[in-house]
Amino acid sequence: MTHARGAEGEDPIAMAEHDEPVLLPHEDLPAVEPDVPRPARVTEPLTREQSIALAAGFKALGDPVRLRLLSLVASHLDGEACVCDLVGAFDLTQPTISHHLRVLRDAGLVTSTRRGTWVYYRVVPEALTALTGIIALPSVAAR
Repeated sequence: MTHARGAEGEDPIAMAEHDEPVLLPHEDLPAVEPDVPRPARVTEPLTREQSIALAAGFKALGDPVRLRLLSLVASHLDGEACVCDLVGAFDLTQPTISHHLRVLRDAGLVTSTRRGTWVYYRVVPEALTALTGIIALPSVAAR
């Protein structure tokens, strides 16, 4: 079966959405440029417990509201934010914001402290380090 060729002669079957080339089964991987950052070499696989904990963190951050909430808490003065300070940044109710913060807390990404009627949230740095460590690229200087 013959496929029609594109304007520059590319096989349309070999082109993905947005004109990105698709690697066909009979083709080799293209060479990687020497200056392109590569992920750190993984020396040991994750344990079952580590993968469960990391997956919970990534799942919690898979929601744009929670991702933004985490960044707001992390960038807040003193690294701590009250629910009352976060509600104004969204077109959501305070109970909805509290629900999203609870999901972040349950995933171990933030801790909370009740002071009177308000709850204050603080990012858990070790949890963020664990998440970024699994997907981090080495710096150019480290190579």
